[in-house]
Amino acid sequence: MKKRNLMIVLLLIMLVIAGCSNEVVKADIEVEPVEELMYPMTITDSYDREITIESEPMRVVSMAPSISETLYYLGAIDKLVGRTEYCDFPEEIQGIDTAGSLMEPNIEKIVDLNPDLVIASTHFSKDSVETLENLGIKVVVFTPEESFDGVYDTITVVGKVLNKENEAIEHVETMKQMVDEVVNRVKELEKKTVYYAIGFGEYGDYTAGGDTFISEMIELAGGENIASDVSGWSYSLEKIIENDPEVVIISKYYGMKESFEAAEGYKELEAVKNGKLIAIDNNKIDRQGPRLAEGLLELAKAIHGDNY
Repeated sequence: MKKRNLMIVLLLIMLVIAGCSNEVVKADIEVEPVEELMYPMTITDSYDREITIESEPMRVVSMAPSISETLYYLGAIDKLVGRTEYCDFPEEIQGIDTAGSLMEPNIEKIVDLNPDLVIASTHFSKDSVETLENLGIKVVVFTPEESFDGVYDTITVVGKVLNKENEAIEHVETMKQMVDEVVNRVKELEKKTVYYAIGFGEYGDYTAGGDTFISEMIELAGGENIASDVSGWSYSLEKIIENDPEVVIISKYYGMKESFEAAEGYKELEAVKNGKLIAIDNNKIDRQGPRLAEGLLELAKAIHGDNY
């Protein structure tokens, strides 16, 4: 059991630092369509490499959950022939072949899938890029900056590469509208002190420090992050108890909430006693992808409850 708990904690930390309805959220937004894209096109990826896309990619391998989700929201899921073992949204991609993990791609499997393009993100190493390219596989890496604008940029460029630029523009506008609605609504609400529990217990306490994008999202959602005084992801039970947050937010997966509210030290927190240990779909927050605005909305509802 201890080994299993350690693996869960490590998995959550990795997925968060890497940075559940299947319904597509759309707003009634009019978007000026762009002219039909022309191939070949040349783009610059996050490794500052100029890459020429000769023709519209029809077979794509995604090496990040955020990229797989982007394909789904752009209506390009039919192009997806391979994914990482962590790509689990939407449900229908479960039948698509896996090709390793974020940091340990299965090179042989990727080659077997015969993709036109591999799209990767955070943690995909330059060595893996070089290995694949030496085998004749084209790779682009898009690592978004730690901001909503960074996510918008990634969605837009992926849309351009896949000849789905109009769909990308529409989804970005939908996200912006949702973010604006959340920010405007929480302005009139009382701020709550918040702790975002990524990992806890004997293997250490992990949260989003003040220099992380998740901390910025907590603030945008009308919360005050009690861990804003630290950098990175490490915290301590002593500091959690000292700050005694009004709301604790935790993943709804892996039995995290049940474990937290039963653990010594944590169960004495006022948030736990007052029923303010709130479990949410953390994938909408931890993955810097097309569901991030939905994640902000979930954060706001978790922090403010019935007042939102």
